Amino acid sequence: MKIKLFVGLSLFSILIQGQELPDSLTLNEAIAYGLTNNRSIINADRDIQKAKKDRWKTIASGLPQISSELNYQNFLEMPVSLVPAEFFGGNPGEFSELTFGTEQNMIGSLKVEQLVFDGSYLVGLEASRVYLSISENLFEKTHLEIKKLITNLYSNALLAKYNIVFLEKNKASLEENFVEIHQLFKNGFEEEESVEQIQLSLAQTNSRLKYAKNLLHIQEDMLKFVIGYPIDSPLKLADELDDIFNEDLYFISLPNTDDIQNNIDIRIADNNVKAEALLLKLEKSKALPKVNAFINRTYTGNSNDFTFADSDQKWYGSSLLGLNVKIPIFTSLGRNASTQKAKISLDQAKTQLEETQYKIRIEVDAALSDYQLSIDNYYTEKENLRLAESIERKNQTKFYEGMVQSFELRMAQVQLYTAQSNFVAAIQQVITNKLALETLLNQSNTK
Repeated sequence: MKIKLFVGLSLFSILIQGQELPDSLTLNEAIAYGLTNNRSIINADRDIQKAKKDRWKTIASGLPQISSELNYQNFLEMPVSLVPAEFFGGNPGEFSELTFGTEQNMIGSLKVEQLVFDGSYLVGLEASRVYLSISENLFEKTHLEIKKLITNLYSNALLAKYNIVFLEKNKASLEENFVEIHQLFKNGFEEEESVEQIQLSLAQTNSRLKYAKNLLHIQEDMLKFVIGYPIDSPLKLADELDDIFNEDLYFISLPNTDDIQNNIDIRIADNNVKAEALLLKLEKSKALPKVNAFINRTYTGNSNDFTFADSDQKWYGSSLLGLNVKIPIFTSLGRNASTQKAKISLDQAKTQLEETQYKIRIEVDAALSDYQLSIDNYYTEKENLRLAESIERKNQTKFYEGMVQSFELRMAQVQLYTAQSNFVAAIQQVITNKLALETLLNQSNTK
């Protein structure tokens, strides 16, 4: 099921790219759209790309390095060398002034270097893989949080629509009651207070209806923002509440809470342990020698005039093959201090991992308990709503038959409105708690 959902979301993501903006989205389509266009996810993906580039940078440092250099010198005033005069038949103790070389020279060189052995390089290769994994885990965490947020916003928007239906139905009923009570008042069968009470109820319902419609607009705008949809473009929610919340399907099975190791925070903490272990290994590797091999080819040209571009310019070549070995001997215990510091950091990371595992275990147990309680509360509020509707309906009938006063009808209506509000809140709590539990366990957030 998860594979099918993943494939479906992936295909949808591909299809929406380069096509016209969709004017309606189901929940799964909204999730796919958001996972493609959400700005936080885009930046998280960029972090992965940066980590990949850093990894290649580390790999490349151990591959052959080729460099070239060109030096040009023009002596504005030639240097003078002193040589014993007796070399040229002069007096002992005296010196002759001589000028050697040409006024201009150019040296071109090509150098090839190859790392032969470096313990820190080997550790760096391992570390680059771990850091890439950390970036991928952070990307996945962003995915989970965005999916959770999209599902919550989409569900809240549908719940707002669901509540609007309740309020509009209540408004219509109150308007009918007002006509009846006002007529009874005119005929002397009801007090003015009853008319005022129904007017107050109608005004309150209109106010709640206006608030609910405004809340729906806000939820839709927030959904657009999170999924990266243009705020000014209209967007229809293609799903109804029953499409994403059907108790016969929604409660069919509880998530498996036995295995918490797939929790993204635990995996991030585990990768931090690996990273700190590699940093300790890196500090230890600094005690090992570093070996580099190199070959250098140099060409030198000399002239009193700038003739280096001429075909007959004579160049003198030389070659050098070498090996550079650097052995650390004594660092005044600085390297030992760095190693001990790295070991302490590793111990801290291990402790943090243990704390994260313990914390997630508690959070999962609490989330499971909250989810189960919200299910129980949902059934309670569902039954309360059924009873409140029945009571209100019976009082409506009795009122029109003159068997109860408007006060009794008003109490039944207030009871109904409270039950409606509690029922909507119960659905919202079930959805929220299940999303929280599934996110902790890194499971699918949709049915």
